[in-house]
Amino acid sequence: MKHTSRLIYTASVLIFAAILASACGQAVEQPAASVQQPAASGQELKGNIAISGAFALYPMMTRWAEEFHKVHPGVEFDISAGGAGKGMADALAGAVDIGMVSRSVTKDEENKGAFWVAVTKDAVFPMVNEKNPVLGDLLKKGVSRQVFMGIYISETIKTWGEVVGRPEVTDQIHLFTRSDSAGAPEVWAKYLGGKQENLKGIGVQGDPGLLEAVVKDPFGIGYNNLGYAFDMATGKPVVGAAVVPIDANGNGQADPDEVIDSEAKAVEMVATGKYPSPPARALNLVTKGKPSGLLQAFLTWIVTDGQKFVGEAGYVQLPPQQLQESLDKLK
Repeated sequence: MKHTSRLIYTASVLIFAAILASACGQAVEQPAASVQQPAASGQELKGNIAISGAFALYPMMTRWAEEFHKVHPGVEFDISAGGAGKGMADALAGAVDIGMVSRSVTKDEENKGAFWVAVTKDAVFPMVNEKNPVLGDLLKKGVSRQVFMGIYISETIKTWGEVVGRPEVTDQIHLFTRSDSAGAPEVWAKYLGGKQENLKGIGVQGDPGLLEAVVKDPFGIGYNNLGYAFDMATGKPVVGAAVVPIDANGNGQADPDEVIDSEAKAVEMVATGKYPSPPARALNLVTKGKPSGLLQAFLTWIVTDGQKFVGEAGYVQLPPQQLQESLDKLK
């Protein structure tokens, strides 16, 4: 599944304001000294910016583009979501100006010319159908990393009864994963000690496709980025799905901090570092070589003025120090 957003703008004045950050993903003004601000420019901005890549960053990028056009309507955006692998490949090939990459950038990719900056934070959440036969047990006990490994890597755990220690439940686990090269499966596999190609299951294209597969199957399990796991209108998990608590401390129960039943709780857990990392991770934007001109202006705006929209869009702000590092790289 591919999503595309096209926005057309006319000219305005570039204004860089103070950065906003928050430990819980809400916009809270930071002291001006926390991130050095670029000088304001009266230069008129016009041009086209093509962007492709991670589903994880697509909702945030469309919001940034919409806000940017309000002050720079002479800039035209073409944004498509097709997976982090496509975003990286398109950026390195010069097919787009910016690639959205929801995983770490490799040294090999840097050697090929990939220049990257971290712009926000997200996480991947295990998802099951709300009619799962052992949903009550899952929400009460959670699932440990070792059990997830048995489901997704070794496939030694094949029934839902085995997941929760109820041998009388023999319903088979229907396993779904991503078919496209992307950041979500890469970071989920990294949490489980492997790589994307090690994940077992039926391959499904994209974040929306994977979620749809789980919602349609009472015995299904998958994983989704924060922006797809939760309904941004209600703040609750998407209708038909539930977030499986990760039993991070292995005590055999889902502690209060491990039960994530709302978007606000998810943002809080990721922002405070209480949710495991991975599968929490920084999201990056990539260009081929260090950007200049319009691209530099847009990326600088994202890590400064654009940060005020991160919490509103359901994402988690990076710490001020990490945003400052991104800003310094762009100078």
